[in-house]
Amino acid sequence: MNPKLVKWFEDAWYKEMYISAWLMPWSMLYVDAIRLRRFLYRIGVLKKTRLPVPVIIVGNITVGGTGKTPLVIWMVEFLKQHGYKPGVISRGYAGAASTSPQAVTADSDPAQVGDEAVLLAKRCDCPIVVGAERVAAGRQLLSSNACDVLISDDGLQHYALERDIEIVVVDGQRRFGNGYCLPVGPLREPQERVKHVDLVVVNGPDELLEGELPMHCKGQQLINMKTGERKPLVEFKGMACHAVAAIGNPARFFAQLAAAGLDCQTHALPDHHPFTAEDLQFKEPRPVLMTEKDSVKCARFATDQYWYLPIDAELPEAFSQQLLKLLKDKAHG
Repeated sequence: MNPKLVKWFEDAWYKEMYISAWLMPWSMLYVDAIRLRRFLYRIGVLKKTRLPVPVIIVGNITVGGTGKTPLVIWMVEFLKQHGYKPGVISRGYAGAASTSPQAVTADSDPAQVGDEAVLLAKRCDCPIVVGAERVAAGRQLLSSNACDVLISDDGLQHYALERDIEIVVVDGQRRFGNGYCLPVGPLREPQERVKHVDLVVVNGPDELLEGELPMHCKGQQLINMKTGERKPLVEFKGMACHAVAAIGNPARFFAQLAAAGLDCQTHALPDHHPFTAEDLQFKEPRPVLMTEKDSVKCARFATDQYWYLPIDAELPEAFSQQLLKLLKDKAHG
């Protein structure tokens, strides 16, 4: 989609810009279609498939990123620490692989399997399979790996896959925008959908509503993409840099750098933008800082001026305990 059109929609959705009345009928039709589809799944006209291990969906109800990937990385490590053998399935958004489903490794091409999938492979020591059909992806993963729980990165609206636990991640800054469904607003499903999931996690909350749990994503060290050198973020304090982000909410990344005292010229691009070397050729020869997700797409043309910031999620004990209890109590298989 054209970047200017993307920016127009984001302004309309999140900055309370005037919405043309002619879009509202399309939003109403969209909501009706969503509710009809859910009803058909509920009465069995559209079929669901249950896999032989518990399935945890980590999703959202808004367009764009909310912080699902850091949560998935955290959950993989947490579950392994508690004796589980997790695997991850994902759509592989923006990937152009000719075969699907497809296993992903740290060396996979993000242009083929998606940037988020490669990031997960780099950070998670577990099997990962991508595919538009989550059921097929799950079956392929389980056919060749001894996993006893599956985490689906996104897929809340993929009702063909039966799930045991649903977790919704909400952007604590933007939340649900203007509260309307597509195309008038950013919602994939009506906001009432959040009431029917097991856990609601808010990424970087300004405040929490009843039943919500906080998640804070923190990055302390920058890693050089060419040499692997690590430097504390504070060592760049006061330094003039370029900051590049092609994620769902670039402002969050830029604000994190500014809070650390960095003097950055910011460059926001659409989520999942397919970077080329020309995108990062700036007139001023300054360090170029980017997110870890963006770094997997820039590795092939990286220079020693490129740095990325790994992010780690922090969650409260209440989330840990509720997740373990849900896994123990929910029927599956």
